Amino acid sequence: MRFHSRSTALAAAAVTLLGLITTSTTAHSAPLACGTVNVALNRPATASSVENAGFPAGNAVDGNAGTRWSSQFSDPQWIQVDLGSSRPVCRVGLVWEAAYGRAYQLQVSDNASTWTTIFSTTTSTGGTQSLDVVGTGRYVRMLGSARATQWGYSLFELTVNVDDGGTGPGPVRPTDPLNPDLGPNTFVFSPSTPAGEIQNRANTIASQMRTNQFGTQRYAMLFKPGTYTANIDLRFYTHVAGLGLSPDDTNLNGHVRVEADWLQQGDNPNNLGNATQNFWRMAENMFVHLPGGQIERWAVSQAAPYRRMHLSGQVQLWNGGDGWSSGGLIADSRMDGVVVSGSQQQFLTRNSALNGGWNGSVWNMVFVGSTGTPAQNFPNPSHTVVDNTPKIREKPFLYVDGSGSYNVFVPAIRQNARGTSWGAGTPAGTSISLSQFFIVRPSDSAATINAALAAGRHLLFQPGIYHLNDTIRVTRADTVVLGLGLATLIPDTGLPAITVSDVDGVKLAGLLVDAGPVNSPVLVEMGPAGSTASHSANPSSLHDVFFRVGGAGAGRATVSLRINSNDVIGDHMWLWRGDHGAGVGWTVNTAANGLVVNGNNVLMYGLFVEHYQQFNVVWNGNGGRTYFFQNEMPYDPPNQAAWGSSGGGALGWASYKVANSVTSHEAWGVGSYCFFNVNPAVVASRAFEVPNTPNVRFHDLVSVSLGGVGTINRVINDTGGTANTATQVVYLVNYP
Repeated sequence: MRFHSRSTALAAAAVTLLGLITTSTTAHSAPLACGTVNVALNRPATASSVENAGFPAGNAVDGNAGTRWSSQFSDPQWIQVDLGSSRPVCRVGLVWEAAYGRAYQLQVSDNASTWTTIFSTTTSTGGTQSLDVVGTGRYVRMLGSARATQWGYSLFELTVNVDDGGTGPGPVRPTDPLNPDLGPNTFVFSPSTPAGEIQNRANTIASQMRTNQFGTQRYAMLFKPGTYTANIDLRFYTHVAGLGLSPDDTNLNGHVRVEADWLQQGDNPNNLGNATQNFWRMAENMFVHLPGGQIERWAVSQAAPYRRMHLSGQVQLWNGGDGWSSGGLIADSRMDGVVVSGSQQQFLTRNSALNGGWNGSVWNMVFVGSTGTPAQNFPNPSHTVVDNTPKIREKPFLYVDGSGSYNVFVPAIRQNARGTSWGAGTPAGTSISLSQFFIVRPSDSAATINAALAAGRHLLFQPGIYHLNDTIRVTRADTVVLGLGLATLIPDTGLPAITVSDVDGVKLAGLLVDAGPVNSPVLVEMGPAGSTASHSANPSSLHDVFFRVGGAGAGRATVSLRINSNDVIGDHMWLWRGDHGAGVGWTVNTAANGLVVNGNNVLMYGLFVEHYQQFNVVWNGNGGRTYFFQNEMPYDPPNQAAWGSSGGGALGWASYKVANSVTSHEAWGVGSYCFFNVNPAVVASRAFEVPNTPNVRFHDLVSVSLGGVGTINRVINDTGGTANTATQVVYLVNYP
């Protein structure tokens, strides 16, 4: 026999949580109005067995979280409740004791003999579950087929809600983790998919997206674990990823490459090779085996992460013979061949294994927590090397487990990390069944998305464009918001696209936030103003979250990202006020600041912020650290007066402002460039402006006058030389 002492208070707390964690898998549409009354309360209940007389079936429907039903120690087992009449069931709640069912079904029946399954899972993790279902019956049954422990099945509570015919918001759309609806623009391949079919799909997408810089199409190509042969030419708004727990689970013989073959340099239409606009694409979680003797091309600029990848040979981060490239990220990756940076102007390599070494440098090459890096020798060459990453969580990712079920893996926080998270085997972290996610479709309203969040669901956005008439409000700790195919959120009414409460562990990843036609005071806000809670043990984080104001159309936003919470981690972000495309101009795509940090102990890895009209970055919190910063000042101030002054007689606005009240801040590998092509007479007094105090320290700084068009008088405060036509690149090793 087995006896437990369980705190009634803890059990009651579990019941209070009922409805906040959702693991539904049925693929049917839910009713319109799910009632809040538990119609199973104190109804007749029976079970296949009981552990002993102290654990009868009725304990699971008595509303008392201190009592429970427990079965004998065998499979299968069931418990059922008689609702008294046939009812439209829309939600079933289960509050498991420690002995839970790993595999079970929920079923309905009108006669207790012929049953219809309305929910099925083989990957339950127990705990408190609120399951949105669709079915009609007098009887509701939980039928367990596999126990998670040596003991029986044990439930504190079984609750049932029915469609009450009301007009309020109903249960959210369930997700089947075995066959999720990832959208019409997500293509999932298995090893049995013919190679010709994969190649044709890749070619079709590449042809459509080759020059489609501001188009509305979004695509994801996902590869289940196995071996493939393909040559993937990765173009705009295309996301290629493996679906294994390790990059080595998905082996691709061929290429996943980015070419600089579409944008001309200068006035000659045949003079291609310019990669400075190769934005908005990503490769993740694969082992790419290059054909013998061949190299990989990854000629990219901003918003093009190469993340959690394994590459067998050499890679070139530029066109390989001519042209320019201007920024990028390699993170949590293993590169077996040499990385040749060529004309790449600035680049971050974080927590990666450069087994073949690194060759090249232009202005700002930064290595954090990586092995096989060149030596620290800034500025000759301009290599900035930080041995360990102080605190990092890798980006959550979608994967398929051995049973064919989809999950999202959330890597754990690592302290003083060096090398990849996966090189020694499965990394530490948590798997969340996709049944606990609401898969968001472009047709879903903000109200629908918020209802899913309120029901305790995480969010997975299909590839597409999402026009929002209200803010997506994330209020629950540990919520994951993950986008496929650079899913793009556009706030149409001047509200923020996303706000996050001052809670632990929220993860935003894989999203492009595009300012709408009505000015938004802020596009994304982490924590409300005045947030004070410590989140040091479980910080919120942003991964591959990109912001755009103008370019795809006239957009306006005063601030793109404001961080009020403490301890937030930024893991590769590009905040861009458009300098080309549609809807751009000094008075058209107005945007004061890219990033405003008010929280303490905020960390930024790979921060790209460009063209904002005042301070591109404003840092008001203490304890902040930035590892790699790349910036271009606005191209388009029409004259010095129009660009204003940050005060104190300064000309223009510094790119990175640390507030005078800050007493501790540190940054490594930071660069700011000017290109005042509308009026080359415009001058910026300085690139960086910080308080002169011992614990505010900057390392390895560079300011550049691109082509000598415009002037930056000083690198930081009143220190450092002048970048102008005569001296276009100015370095400073340390400040103070």
